[in-house]
Amino acid sequence: MKILVFCPHFAPDLHAATGEVMTRLVEQLAKRGHELTVVTSLPWYRGHEVAQDWRGRPWRVEQTEWGSVVRCWPFPTQKTNIKARAAGFAAQTCLLAALGLARRRHDVVFAMTPPLFLAEAAWLASIRMRAPFVLNTQDIFPDVAVELGAISNQRIISVLERYERAVYRRSDAITVLSDDQQRNVCQKLTTDGGDGRQVHLIKNFVDIERIQPVERDNWYRRELGLSEKTVVMYSGNVGYSQSFELMRIAAEASHGQPDLHFVINGEGAARPEVDRWAAALDNVSVVDFGPREQVPAILGAADIHLILLKSGLAASSTPSKVYGILAAGRPILASVDVESEVSRIVTEADCGVAVPPDDPKAFISGLEQMLLDGHELEQMGKRARSYAEGLQQPKDQALAYEKLFSSLIS
Repeated sequence: MKILVFCPHFAPDLHAATGEVMTRLVEQLAKRGHELTVVTSLPWYRGHEVAQDWRGRPWRVEQTEWGSVVRCWPFPTQKTNIKARAAGFAAQTCLLAALGLARRRHDVVFAMTPPLFLAEAAWLASIRMRAPFVLNTQDIFPDVAVELGAISNQRIISVLERYERAVYRRSDAITVLSDDQQRNVCQKLTTDGGDGRQVHLIKNFVDIERIQPVERDNWYRRELGLSEKTVVMYSGNVGYSQSFELMRIAAEASHGQPDLHFVINGEGAARPEVDRWAAALDNVSVVDFGPREQVPAILGAADIHLILLKSGLAASSTPSKVYGILAAGRPILASVDVESEVSRIVTEADCGVAVPPDDPKAFISGLEQMLLDGHELEQMGKRARSYAEGLQQPKDQALAYEKLFSSLIS
């Protein structure tokens, strides 16, 4: 099978969670004997600008043992500048579409979003190639942007919602990550007169081979000078979807507990604000992402991991970091919408506590509850790892997509 893939990030751009997901999926599909062409951006995620070694040309083509990777200029802009970001997406979509249309015929075209505009380039390629078009939604746009208040103009919201539905109608199949997202997309399709049958639930994988439980008092913890501390960690994108205000309030409330320390490991648009308030607290450390190979040690250095998703986002966003935490065998304190995918996982795995979002009192109470019993924390971690071992692995995700692609082609 020849598969044409459009995605926002790809190796070596692996600090973006979507880059890790798509890279592993492509690798696994290649292992199953398929030929792939990946159309993506030049690496730019970490510094929010094209990496120095990749500058100089608007696009590059690399040959691989399983096909090729076509990379184009991403027109990077600040996330807070909505107009500039929209213009950048539009320019990249045109370039991606041109590069995709120049490829020879493939059997299926697959696009990962957001950005939703990436689907336009993939759809055009699918028309030229007379191939099925499969859309994967990691986060549902514009729902996330609207919930966060990043887009508030009702006229613009209405235009984007109509465009979102048009993209869904053009897709031969849509894949989502959770039951919440499936209900969201199906409801939009049925409102438009569809039946939602093209919406398929294929969750992201849990990489239990790469991420395994390690010693709690490892080199990363010692490097931060926290060997004797109880470490509560947030690791991942420091963006506007997360309620870091809860960490600030909890850190201020526990200032008299010298054995408790909070760590924020990550980068993103909200990092400057986090740096500002964290600088005034000696029980909070804010550190940059480490290299990919350090992830097991970083995740393993925490006694408790945090998931801080703002209210109303569960139906449109599923934090992939939960799977890494489970694989690392660490307990979770999740501040998320009630009955959301993450809340369900924490409850099913019995690996932590889930509390309502944006509720400082409930968050602090949940944290105190978890800190009461060190032995139970250890058992939660073991149950998290055991639960992860029963979830979808990279090869399982690839098989699910292979079956979906084959059914559409036939």
